[in-house]
Amino acid sequence: MPLCKDKRRLYRRVRRTLGKTTPLRADCGTLCEKRCCKGDGETGMLLFPGEATALPVRIREERRLAVCEGNCNREERPLSCRLFPLLPVEDEKGNVCVVTDKRGVGICPLIEHENEVVFSQRFLHRVKKAGKLLFADAECRAFLEQCSEESRQTAQMIETFLKK
Repeated sequence: MPLCKDKRRLYRRVRRTLGKTTPLRADCGTLCEKRCCKGDGETGMLLFPGEATALPVRIREERRLAVCEGNCNREERPLSCRLFPLLPVEDEKGNVCVVTDKRGVGICPLIEHENEVVFSQRFLHRVKKAGKLLFADAECRAFLEQCSEESRQTAQMIETFLKK
């Protein structure tokens, strides 16, 4: 799927906005032995509409997944990897805010212990700013809305089945 010039420009701008920021000031991968980077050849991170990647790509339910087997060039990571474990969403008033992406529960201890974690304020700010850029694009908006709904449904299932 060829990527239009505007989308390439948007994704470059989002990558620049996120820069090298990470969820914590220290390497969060030391907490979980980099579980989010250890795919099995079939699992991976969703690619944004038309997003290109050097990683192998699998199609799952008509959606493209970048499959990581534990080692990639960090400069070439997909946007979903750069945002993880957070997700930009819109609130009821249409304001972009940032939440933990509940779809990553079981993978990321930062999600599982979000009430105890002090996320990097710089990372939170940049994810929100990147979210504003992405929500301005109709395809990215639809993609993020779908991700948000899946995250909300996952949170609901966790609440229903796993909490006492």
